[in-house]
Amino acid sequence: MRQAIRAFSWAANIFWIIMLFFAGTAVYSAVLLVNERAIGFGDPSISTQGGTVTFSFPFYINNVGLYDISNLSFTTLVNDKNDSLISDSSTPPQLVPRGSNVTVSYNITMSLSQMTTENLSYLLFDDSAFDVYITLRLNYANAVPFEISTNFTLPWGAPLSNLTLGPYSPTPSGVILPISFENHSFFELNGTMRLEIVDNVNQVVGEGTTNIKVQPQSGYGTGIDVSISGDPASIGKARLYFQTSVLSYGPVVIPFVRE
Repeated sequence: MRQAIRAFSWAANIFWIIMLFFAGTAVYSAVLLVNERAIGFGDPSISTQGGTVTFSFPFYINNVGLYDISNLSFTTLVNDKNDSLISDSSTPPQLVPRGSNVTVSYNITMSLSQMTTENLSYLLFDDSAFDVYITLRLNYANAVPFEISTNFTLPWGAPLSNLTLGPYSPTPSGVILPISFENHSFFELNGTMRLEIVDNVNQVVGEGTTNIKVQPQSGYGTGIDVSISGDPASIGKARLYFQTSVLSYGPVVIPFVRE
């Protein structure tokens, strides 16, 4: 019996020695990661493709510690000012063996077609900001789970900011209609803008189309000469339709203002 107790005592002591050694080396490895500045973020980038805007944030980690880092992943949530969900994404789990250097890009992808829905269409016309929530998860030495969360604000520039129509000027055959807006977004607007002029009984009495090409952070203005079928004094509003490589939206209904 005494021998069994003695063996158990030895086993318990060895177990605690191993645990203390592991804890000590794990702490030492964590200190190395911090002191060597082995974890950080690179320069973010922005791209547009297929009707989406993608913000890429590279995260690098140089595992100078003594143990592998496994299941490294990011989860990102993006909400607008009304707490409507804009984006929800996760990166696949990554393994960072000891002595290796890995860069993981976590992306925030936003669908511009989603922004043309009724509850988000204001983002086409009004500058705003998004609330971004990021969670980092990993396992250290396949034994110690780690999780940290943070949040920040991401500014949003409206592609059709300050959209203005008129005041129009009558011509012998119709009207000249000034149209202007400012592209506050991160992407180019390249496509067409179609205009319908509607009279007081909601009948289309004139229309026209013009090409648009507006660089980010630039303004746009033009005057469209539109022939009117009927009395120009009877026109009441205009409908604008935008068809570009990154978004399609319309109609934008704007009442007319006579010069």
